[in-house]
Amino acid sequence: MGKSVIVIGGGIAGMTAAGMLARQGYEVTLLEKENETGGHVAHWDRLFPDRRKASEVLEFTGEGMKDVHVARGISISRITRQNNEFTVTCGMQDAGSVMKSHFTANALIVATGFDLFEARRKEEYGYGIYNNVITSADLEVKFKSGKGILTAEGKIPKRIGIIHCVGSRDEKVGNLYCSKVCCVTGVKQAIELKEMYPGSVVFSFYMDLRMYDRNFEELYYEAQQKWGISFIRGRLSECAENPDGSIVIRTEDTLTGKPLKMTVDLLVLLVGFVPAAGTASVAGMIGLKTGTDGFVNPADSHIQNNLSGIPGVFLTGAVKGPVSVTEAIADARAAAALTSEYLTASIEEHA
Repeated sequence: MGKSVIVIGGGIAGMTAAGMLARQGYEVTLLEKENETGGHVAHWDRLFPDRRKASEVLEFTGEGMKDVHVARGISISRITRQNNEFTVTCGMQDAGSVMKSHFTANALIVATGFDLFEARRKEEYGYGIYNNVITSADLEVKFKSGKGILTAEGKIPKRIGIIHCVGSRDEKVGNLYCSKVCCVTGVKQAIELKEMYPGSVVFSFYMDLRMYDRNFEELYYEAQQKWGISFIRGRLSECAENPDGSIVIRTEDTLTGKPLKMTVDLLVLLVGFVPAAGTASVAGMIGLKTGTDGFVNPADSHIQNNLSGIPGVFLTGAVKGPVSVTEAIADARAAAALTSEYLTASIEEHA
């Protein structure tokens, strides 16, 4: 077609958009800062609500990218626009040195995604201090390894605590928003722990359980009725380590108003979403607007959610805020369709 697109970000949304446009005949270049595509999904084991293997979704998405040029391990230093053409200047790692490279295109799709909240910022939860405090991301990696879930001492955990909203809905860390997928992730992981160790006891401490999508509420019921997982409404105030490595946690059951103190062998922190480290930089180069939460604002959140307000620049995935894998894929397809519409109009204009 003689038209080209640059997709910034090689997570599931960026891959989906890139593949869809390449299959329509556009020349597509995907720029990824890491040395592999797939983003966070590449490190996850199973997806909610049906516990489908993440690798299956990633494989399907990757198969659609056969005609996409992928540049990995890049850092973007500059983005300019002249005569309806974008030029992206990047630094690329080559044999230990950084080489400059330039990519040009008629349209940009920004899919820089998200980072996970740094749990060490919540010092009172003990991550990075106590060996048996891990994050939901750490737990997912352990699931994927297939080696079982053990304490730092190499023992099967008999009592497991799961803490919701770590880094989300938290004024102290400056994140007032809900990260949307943490609740259902916690329910999924609690079930998986019980599937692995039926004799274990799992406690889930939540602020509010937000089962917002289809089959999520059913998963929550399954967790209670089939697996006997205890859900306690209350926010962790502090934890400490016993000499044997177990974790003492203090909280309050806000439904009964009673303080709680208990010991668990393993404590899992459900970490929320934050804007990816490169989002602010890329937004500044292009002139994108960001909200108080740091995520990029679309032109209109209702009817122009994939548009940036800048001609030729489109948005997709978690660059605009927390989304599930299912939502990211659907959103990327919408962004690709609008990009194609823009490029087709440009072709007809100059015909």
